[in-house]
Amino acid sequence: MAALVDYKKSELVDGVVYNMSPANIKHIRIQGRLVRIIGSYLRGKRCVVLSEAEVRFDAQNRFIPDILVVCDPAKIKETHIEGAPDFIAEILSPGTRKRDVTLKKHIYEKYGVKEYWIINPKDESVEVFRLNESGAYFLDNVYQVISESEWERLDDEERAELSLPLKISLYDDLEIDVQEIFED
Repeated sequence: MAALVDYKKSELVDGVVYNMSPANIKHIRIQGRLVRIIGSYLRGKRCVVLSEAEVRFDAQNRFIPDILVVCDPAKIKETHIEGAPDFIAEILSPGTRKRDVTLKKHIYEKYGVKEYWIINPKDESVEVFRLNESGAYFLDNVYQVISESEWERLDDEERAELSLPLKISLYDDLEIDVQEIFED
């Protein structure tokens, strides 16, 4: 038990070490749901979903994303992922929010992570960033849980846009209901 007390989780971002606090229960539940959904879909396919795996981009940048998908088996080492995963999702928390939306997003873009999701438990939303042909992220869409009263105020065009299923661009037929990610 003493080993667990001494365990410290940290990331190296642009050469600076950031210690990370334990995730709260809502964060853990969102992470678990998405890993199960994506993992079930990927069963028998080439890509694998992982959570809490260290990703080494270079000597100055070593991250522990909440969720990642790797499609190149050569990148999967015994203790870490070497190089950019194909997909990363970060679940925001007060202690990581700024790094997740600025520093880490920039590194993910720089090293060619094809798709990056920023999941906001408080707003129950998912921002989906994808790389364009020039290697820059663009905001593809924002998905969020809409209350019944908000839904009633929307017109048909707005409802159609908000009804789109959340997809990982690697697989067109993997559709995720955004509400399923945040349900208790």
